[in-house]
Amino acid sequence: MEHIGNYFIAFVEAGGLFAPLLFISFHLLRPLLFIPVIFICITGGVLFGAVAGSLYSVIGITLSSILFYGMIRWMPGTFKKLGTVKEKMLGKHTTVTTSQITILRLIPFIHFHLLSLCLIEMTADFKDYTKSTFISSIPFVFIYTTIGEWLSSLSFIHVALFAIALLPILYLVRKKEVIIKWHDFFNNGAKEKAHLSIDR
Repeated sequence: MEHIGNYFIAFVEAGGLFAPLLFISFHLLRPLLFIPVIFICITGGVLFGAVAGSLYSVIGITLSSILFYGMIRWMPGTFKKLGTVKEKMLGKHTTVTTSQITILRLIPFIHFHLLSLCLIEMTADFKDYTKSTFISSIPFVFIYTTIGEWLSSLSFIHVALFAIALLPILYLVRKKEVIIKWHDFFNNGAKEKAHLSIDR
């Protein structure tokens, strides 16, 4: 990865005025090259600084997610496979919010586009998906662009502790709704009706 990083930095630096465009294009090519998104964000901070690097990464990630949205619609088989992986990781009936996805993006070993799939399933349309993607990417990009190099040097134990520390926050920003089974709902309704009849 270090050699790839050196080539990547050298290539972007050689772009001169077009360096930001080359950097953003790497975000689009990242899934094909199997480069971790965190690595590109860290590189953005090194090349352009925290502010510009964050801006370029947010643009790149949003465009990459839009490309993913378009491709997944044309490949229903891949959509189904990713859906199966999502069910194994998060549960079949688990619903997540944009706030939860924002926090989950901070955990390095969770697949980036798996969370994009969650956004596709929970949003109403393309416009809503793009807006949610943009919002959920900002904290992730800012953290890994500014202090990503330091975070990448942490051991697996420290990363695991960081992930565990995020769990209470995930619980607090969960979707607060109560799911009642049809059987329980109608049984309770019948009991309440009977109770009202007795009172009369």
